[in-house]
Amino acid sequence: MLYLGLISGTSADGIDAALLRFDPRLELLAARTFDYPSDLRRRVLELMTAPALELDAYGALDAEVGEAFADAAMRLLEEAGVGRAAVAAIGSHGQTVRHRPGLAHPFTLQIGDPNRIAERSGIRTVADFRRRDIAAGGQGAPLVCALHAALFADAAEVRAVLNLGGIGNLTLLEPARPLRGFDTGPANCLMDAWAQRHLQRSRDENGEFAACGRAHAPLLEELLADEYFARPPPKSTGREHFHLDWLDERLTRFPSLPIADVQATLLALSARSIALALRTHAPATTRTIACGGGVHNRALMHLLASELPLRLGHDCVLETTTAHGLDPDFVEAAAFAWLARQTLLGLPGNCVEVTGAIGPRVLGAIHAG
Repeated sequence: MLYLGLISGTSADGIDAALLRFDPRLELLAARTFDYPSDLRRRVLELMTAPALELDAYGALDAEVGEAFADAAMRLLEEAGVGRAAVAAIGSHGQTVRHRPGLAHPFTLQIGDPNRIAERSGIRTVADFRRRDIAAGGQGAPLVCALHAALFADAAEVRAVLNLGGIGNLTLLEPARPLRGFDTGPANCLMDAWAQRHLQRSRDENGEFAACGRAHAPLLEELLADEYFARPPPKSTGREHFHLDWLDERLTRFPSLPIADVQATLLALSARSIALALRTHAPATTRTIACGGGVHNRALMHLLASELPLRLGHDCVLETTTAHGLDPDFVEAAAFAWLARQTLLGLPGNCVEVTGAIGPRVLGAIHAG
């Protein structure tokens, strides 16, 4: 049977859809990213940082995003020439709009009503993966680490898998050590937001905006002084913490910086924070395998390729998951297809060493097709 994974990440720039077979090995059969309509994306991004929640608007957006996810699933199957009956389940992550694992009553919130997906597709849909882990005392993230380990671990080499989404996260694959992973901080989200504000573009294509400026060392040090970077794992974060207001507050100490220099500094923040995280938590890493939308930012990948060996003090290969047979744009979507399969098999989906939960848990709620 086939499984279909759906996710829209922190950047909210579209819905990644991936159709996979897992037996006898993972095989990506079809994949595509479906753009959000611009007005829908704008409202999703506004909800992520809104100080208050208007219930009618929230409910309508949950339904609308659910319809968009259902459209993505059905269009992918149509393009692949695959009938619904061949799909055992859809695993839908949804769109995270709030992630607060550090509160007295921690929570995480994803929209994209899975009932809509199940109703439209007629396919059993598994969703709401993160909240059970949080209920068990975990961070609810990252959830992709187990699949990273299954696909990319090597008994003879210390490796890290680096997801460059809106937020960066690392999976640490060290022989003879437990699997570990955590969110490093911003990868693309601040650069995207700064480009949107000043260029009216959703992202800095290939880092060209950043390349027009020079990283400002004092600002970079100010950004790196945020307590999140020094906090030990397990940890996870999102736009709730790293957003333009966070940046603007720190920019008041550096008035009149050219906007391109700010973008160059945000690029440096992403690369430096990742390299320092590896130096702190897995200094023997010799291969970093990258995935996510940030792999297409040539300036970011170039800077990472120099930062990693500089901070680690030895050579460290930087490559993408393409070198290991999986399109870097669809690793997360593949992970949620895999998590749906775990749920249907009654198997845990979380890694307690990663999330900090008190035990392994079967994740997600099943919506009949």
